[in-house]
Amino acid sequence: MKASQFFISTLKEAPADAEVVSHKLMMRAGMIKRLGAGIYNYMPMGLRVIRKVEAIIREEMNRAGAVELLMPIVQPAELWQETGRFDKMGPELLRVKDRHERDFIIQPTSEEVITDIARQELRSYKQLPKNFYHIQTKFRDERRPRFGIMRGREFTMKDAYSFDRDKEAAGRSYEAMYGAYCKIFDRLGLEYRAVAADTGAIGGDRSHEFQVIAETGEDAIVYCPDSDFAANIELAEAVALIATRGAATQALAKTPTPGKATCADVAQLLKLDLTQTVKSLVLATDELDERGDIKKTTVWLLLVRGDHELNEVKAGKLEGLKGGFRFATVAEIDEHFGCKPGYLGPIATKKPVKVVADRTVANMADFVCGANEADFHYTGANWGRDLPEPDLIADIRNVVAGDPSPDGKGLLAIQRGIEVGHVFYLGTKYSAAMGANFLDEGGKPQPMEMGCYGIGVTRILGAAIEQNHDARGIVWPDAIAPFTVVVCPIGMDRSEEVKAAATQLHEELQALGVDVLLDDRGERPGAMFADWELVGVPHRVVISDRGLKEGQVEYQGRREAEASKLALADVVGHLKAQLKL
Repeated sequence: MKASQFFISTLKEAPADAEVVSHKLMMRAGMIKRLGAGIYNYMPMGLRVIRKVEAIIREEMNRAGAVELLMPIVQPAELWQETGRFDKMGPELLRVKDRHERDFIIQPTSEEVITDIARQELRSYKQLPKNFYHIQTKFRDERRPRFGIMRGREFTMKDAYSFDRDKEAAGRSYEAMYGAYCKIFDRLGLEYRAVAADTGAIGGDRSHEFQVIAETGEDAIVYCPDSDFAANIELAEAVALIATRGAATQALAKTPTPGKATCADVAQLLKLDLTQTVKSLVLATDELDERGDIKKTTVWLLLVRGDHELNEVKAGKLEGLKGGFRFATVAEIDEHFGCKPGYLGPIATKKPVKVVADRTVANMADFVCGANEADFHYTGANWGRDLPEPDLIADIRNVVAGDPSPDGKGLLAIQRGIEVGHVFYLGTKYSAAMGANFLDEGGKPQPMEMGCYGIGVTRILGAAIEQNHDARGIVWPDAIAPFTVVVCPIGMDRSEEVKAAATQLHEELQALGVDVLLDDRGERPGAMFADWELVGVPHRVVISDRGLKEGQVEYQGRREAEASKLALADVVGHLKAQLKL
């Protein structure tokens, strides 16, 4: 392709509202144009990247045995009402009415629609397994769309759904998709980790996230450099850091801590290590009557070590809290502890509370905790002697770097990542709710076992840029760059030799199937080079009169600091080697 036939619209400066690097560079490179909050036009340069990502996804999904279809963006509300998600999903689900006042939704995902297809079309065990996928526009009404396409409201996603006769077969489908995803992200040329993850709102009991490694990522990924362990921080198991509880060596003392309401401040005042303090967090659960009114509230006191943070996902899986919890109100705290937050603790509460201790806290001795009186903390607190054993001991904290790996094979490390893919084993969550049954060998109806598998197609662009950029612009991997090679002739309009050499190279590369662009715009060398460094084309060949007189051209890879000279006759062979053709 020639640049004069294409549309190139680069900017020297990013718009003021562009926040993260990917947003700034995509705007500057003319890949996206903002239409509304969280809604973007994908311009020709950006669309080329999207199509390359989609092509890789399609090839690997088809190779794994999935079958492509296309489901509509607008879906009847009745299907979502069958599963309860029409109400449960909240304001992120965009609800609309047609002219007849019938309810519809703009799809954020398609579990309901694909399950409706399955219950109509897959009637016998002989038709299973089956895996359907599509690549389609999605819409989620984010409260605060930000970071360009990284957290937009409209986006493109590949979602796939498997249907199997039993759990064992569903496990095989899950593994096939997991393998296909690894191949996809390998081919995209991105550094990533597949990590065990929480299933979240979609449900199910087996889940892995595919995270592109980037310092700007929103997610914390926990892994062990010495083993295969990797998990999202929400799911990563935190082992007890104290093997056994020591004997009490201090007397319980009510110690003045005026104005010191945090563990860090208390530790500093008392000249103690923060690891000797215990942090109190107060939750509440409500039991409702038939009318939906609260008939009983239970207050919970969760205890983590002073240097640790509560993991709300883990807490939400505990018996008694898994039905949903909230943080207690100030009035509820005062009623049960007789004190304002900052000085709360498990000793002599005003009214009974359910006490949950993290594994490490359960083995602490001579610890510091709130005294349920403003400006006071207890020192020398010990389980059994000064307060009853906790009602429940559980892993309720976030891991920190340096914790022992749960597999016992080393210490944990943490890095940032951007979620671009997710695979779930759903079980019968949707098939049971919607009556998606098949007839087994005995002619008995059985609910289908399901899995779902998503890839954020447009988010991959942002994640790839966050991982691959420098001061000059984007650094695309070869597989998804808008153009793989750019030929930059200097003075093409003034030199027939330059024009002929550039045209011939362009045609030779095209004949080899290389995605090559000939920049025939007549730009000055500095401006021309700056454009392609900004856009991130991986390979650049510069042809000039001076170089041709010496029988040479200049080649520079986008990741290379300097250009190198090559014989004109060798440049095609060099590019073939670089591109592994």
